[in-house]
Amino acid sequence: VTLVVGLAVMSAGMKNYPVKWEGAVKAGKLMANAIVEYIGGIEVVKAFSQSAGSYKKYSDAVNYNANYYVDWMRENQKTMSAYNAILPSVLICVLPCGFAFWLSGSLELSTFLSIVIFSLGLIGPIIAAFTFTDDLAVLGTNVEEISQLLNAEELNHKETPIKLEDTGISLRSVSFSYDGTTEVLHDVNLAIPPGTMTALVGPSGSGKSTVAKLIAGYWDVTSGSITLGGHELKDMQLSEIADQISYVSQDNYLFNRSIRENIRMGRPSATDAEVEQAAKQSGCDAFIRKLDNGYDTVVGSAGSHLSGGERQRIAIARAMLKNAPVVILDEATAYIDPENEALVQKAISTLTVGKTLIVIAHRLSTIVGADNIVVVKDGTIHAQGTHEKLLETCPLYRDMWQAHIGAKDQM
Repeated sequence: VTLVVGLAVMSAGMKNYPVKWEGAVKAGKLMANAIVEYIGGIEVVKAFSQSAGSYKKYSDAVNYNANYYVDWMRENQKTMSAYNAILPSVLICVLPCGFAFWLSGSLELSTFLSIVIFSLGLIGPIIAAFTFTDDLAVLGTNVEEISQLLNAEELNHKETPIKLEDTGISLRSVSFSYDGTTEVLHDVNLAIPPGTMTALVGPSGSGKSTVAKLIAGYWDVTSGSITLGGHELKDMQLSEIADQISYVSQDNYLFNRSIRENIRMGRPSATDAEVEQAAKQSGCDAFIRKLDNGYDTVVGSAGSHLSGGERQRIAIARAMLKNAPVVILDEATAYIDPENEALVQKAISTLTVGKTLIVIAHRLSTIVGADNIVVVKDGTIHAQGTHEKLLETCPLYRDMWQAHIGAKDQM
C-alpha cells in the first residue's frame, strides 16, 4: 500500500522534471558563457573602466543559475520529502495485517517473519531504481543536443576520386545564405585563372570571407556552382578539396599541443627538419627557439600561451608545410607587427610561387600587384581589374585607397 501511495506522490512531483532539467542546462550554459566572456575580456573591461557593468552581467548569470536550482528544489521539496517518507514505511501495513492473519491462524509465524524481512529489502532497490529518473532526464536533454548535430544537413559531395585539369577556379551565379533565408551573396560570377593572384577587397561585412570559405569547401552554395580545375566542388571528395587548398585566416586555431605538432598538421608525414624549415621560412623559428622547450613548447588551449602575431606565423608555417596548389590568405598579416611584416610577406611570396593565390586584404598596399582585384560590396561583385584600372573606374576602390594612404601618412 505504501509503495503504491509513494509512487503516486513521486509521479506528481516528477512529472515536469525533464522540462526543469532542460531549463537548468540553459541556465548553466548562460553562466558558463558569461564567465568565459568576463575572463576573456577582462583587459578591455579594465582599460575602459567597465568593471561594474561587466561584473553585473557575470554575477547576474551566476545568481540566476543558483536561484534556478534553489527555486526548483523548493518547489519539489514537499513531494520529495513525502515519497521519501512514505516508500520505506512498509511496516505500517505489513505488521498489523500480518499480526492479524497470524492470530487468526491463516499465517504461520515463520512466513510472517519472512514477509517482514522481504518487505524491508524490497524498498531499497526500488528507491535506487527511481534515482535513474534523474539520469534519464539528463540523458534525454544531452541526446537531443547531440541529435541536432548529427541530424544537421551534411555537405553534399560525391565519393568518387577525380583528376583535376589545373587549379583554375570559377564561380557561376553563386548565391549563398547561412540560415537558408537571408542571402549574403547574390549572383556572384568570378573567374580565377590558375597560377594568378586574385585579391578580394571591400567594406567589412561585404562577403569577402564568405566567398573565400565557399571556395575552400566549408559550405555548399545555396545556388549556382563553384568549379576547381574544371570540376564542381560538389563532384569532389571533401578530402580532395582539403588537399588542394591551404586556408590561412586572421583567427587561426592552434591545438593544445606542441608547436612542432601544430605545424606538422599541415603535412603529418613531414620530418622534424621539414617542420623547422617551414618555421624558418615563415619567420617564427627565432622566437620558437627562445622558448623554454623550443619546438616542444605546448601552446595552450587555442594557442593562448602565444601572442596573436606568433600564432599567425605558426599558421603560415603550417600552410607552407602543406604546400597545396591553391592558397587562400584571409588577412593573414592582420596580427603581424611591423618589424616582422616584411619577413612574413617574403615568406608568403615564397609560399605562393606558382600557385593560385586568393588574398583578402584591408591593407591595399599589400595587393597592388595582384593580377585581378575584385571589389566586393553588399554580397555582389562591384568591380574588378588591376590596381591602376580600378583607381580610374571605381569610386569605391579609389575612396578605400585614399583612406588607406591617408592612414599611412598619419602614421
